[in-house]
Amino acid sequence: MPETERGLGVAAGLDAEVAAQLARRCEGYGYRSMWSNDHPGASGLETVAFFHESAPTLDVGVAVLPLDRHSPEEIAATADEQGLDPGRLWVGIGAGFTKRPLQVVRDGLSELQAVLPAPVRVAVAAMGPNMLALVGAEADGVFLNWPTPEWAAWARERVYEAAREAGRKMMPTIFAYVRVAVGEGAAERLLKEESFYRQLHQGYIRHFEAIDAEPGTVGIAARDPGMVPELLAPHEQAVDHVVVRALASANVDALGAVAEAAAPKS
Repeated sequence: MPETERGLGVAAGLDAEVAAQLARRCEGYGYRSMWSNDHPGASGLETVAFFHESAPTLDVGVAVLPLDRHSPEEIAATADEQGLDPGRLWVGIGAGFTKRPLQVVRDGLSELQAVLPAPVRVAVAAMGPNMLALVGAEADGVFLNWPTPEWAAWARERVYEAAREAGRKMMPTIFAYVRVAVGEGAAERLLKEESFYRQLHQGYIRHFEAIDAEPGTVGIAARDPGMVPELLAPHEQAVDHVVVRALASANVDALGAVAEAAAPKS
């Protein structure tokens, strides 16, 4: 597998100046991408627009835009309004809380591919085998959330199997959100974040049952920031692009401390 790339992810709604400073730091640290989630209180595409403007060498992406809240037409229009370079943009989509996740994502993926400019790449959030197979057959990438390295390797093979069956020559890109907390209270921050997702909806409940990991262990909590590269290494063996999801206060110093601890080797 080629050398794994590294991105940094934050929660949507980051202050514009904080986002700009953080993006410039990450560009200097050797990251390849900057990411935001999307939630009802803040737009992921608006957040990554700050990264896009401040760090012109980095790709930017949203992981993910839930299709129960965003239509493909709205996503395409917002990306255009924000002036995002199609060649640098990844659009991640997920089912959200819909009761028909596979059909909603299949239809949404097809519609997005029709309305977005060709250079924009679309990744799909996937946990189960059917969604992973859809990625392998039709999407540019998959976004794995709350993976263990072992589960990520299993998911990667399901994507690759489907891609080969579809006759694809280029394999979809395998992304993984890896939560990282450093310093005082790191373990508590990881456990709090993970505990929320463990009961969020049936998809996550089934996922955490499948990976069978102790609460507070799916991600990295390092009181000593110097331990982060060693702890990230197993994840890098399983995916193409690790996105470090920083569990820290929304200021430059706190987010920058995670970014520095998890920075790619020079």
